[in-house]
Amino acid sequence: MMGRSLKLLCIVSLTLNVFLLGAIAGGAYRWLAATHSAAATQPRSVRFAAEELSPERKKQFRLALRQARRDAAASIETARSGRLQIAGLLGAPQFDRAAVETALTNTREADMALRTRVEGAVVEFAATLTPDERVAMVDAMTRRGPLYVANPTAPASSPPASQSAPTSAAAK
Repeated sequence: MMGRSLKLLCIVSLTLNVFLLGAIAGGAYRWLAATHSAAATQPRSVRFAAEELSPERKKQFRLALRQARRDAAASIETARSGRLQIAGLLGAPQFDRAAVETALTNTREADMALRTRVEGAVVEFAATLTPDERVAMVDAMTRRGPLYVANPTAPASSPPASQSAPTSAAAK
């Protein structure tokens, strides 16, 4: 009888330990995945360029961006309606390549006009900053803004063979 209850106790203990280890492993996996996911989905846009600045400078920067967007409202609306037009043209029963290309060109021009306006506002704002504030702004832009590079330590790709230095046989 004692052997049978000891065997049952070992089976229950083993089962409990397996579930406990599974829970710990699953929790660790979820924790690591959430940590990695949060870093990977960090928001990136020009509005985070002033993240390192004082609250007053942040407010000034947000106001400058808001004004640039207001000034470019026509471009924003043109780009938005252009994207809707492109979607309609691409989904139409009869494909009209010329119309799609024209709509793409108009949408691209509107997007570039908006980008030019916003970038101009950033440059105008940067001109009002002290050198230390500009360095802080650049740091924020490289970490979370438009100057972000996913892997800044990766070596640059080598040039194509046609652009590489001539070999000794070709040089002779």
